[in-house]
Amino acid sequence: MVMRQFSIISLVALLQSLPVIAQAQVPPTASAIASDSIQKVVATKWMTNFSDGNFYPERLITRAELATIMVKAFRLDKRQAVSKQNLVIPDVTPTNWAFDDIQIVLKTDIMKGYRSNMFFPNQRVTRAEAFAIFAQAYGVFQFPDDTVNETLSPSPDQASIPAWARKAIATVVTEGFINTDAQGNIAPLRPMTRGDMAYLLSKYLQRQQQQPETPEVPSIPNSPESP
Repeated sequence: MVMRQFSIISLVALLQSLPVIAQAQVPPTASAIASDSIQKVVATKWMTNFSDGNFYPERLITRAELATIMVKAFRLDKRQAVSKQNLVIPDVTPTNWAFDDIQIVLKTDIMKGYRSNMFFPNQRVTRAEAFAIFAQAYGVFQFPDDTVNETLSPSPDQASIPAWARKAIATVVTEGFINTDAQGNIAPLRPMTRGDMAYLLSKYLQRQQQQPETPEVPSIPNSPESP
């Protein structure tokens, strides 16, 4: 009787522990990962919620929005080229909410205008365009063509990546900044969503926050660099 009672108690304890064990082994869902990325980029103020407090990750990114995000994430307003005379952009007047940021991305060559100096601020951007512009600000790795092809080859849809974007996207893939579907598709021609951009920026932010490989030298007390 004592042995049976011990066995029942042990079995109950084991069954009670199973949900905890299973829960601990479940990987984070895609929505949880997306939520984490959004929280990070909103905290850094690289992207913001709408006036109702929602982020709307499914909404598409415009060229004006992308310009503003690039200025914030890479502090483009601190670059020397910003001091150049303002450009005449027929479809972006000084009353446009993104006028200053659009001037900055054009002066720093992070983004380009179209024919007749038009910018098309409300035009949606594809993932290929967004990744290429991000890589331009980040620094495109000057891979040889063979390396670019090898880097992109695991993606089933790599053949649909435009030639002008392949080196830039290879840079983003190498750095682990890009989100793909379960099959590894990059979907370069699909419109860039706010969720896509949040993921990209969160990975870039994570890279910035990584600890240096060499130990930091302690600052001297009372020096200008001291906290």
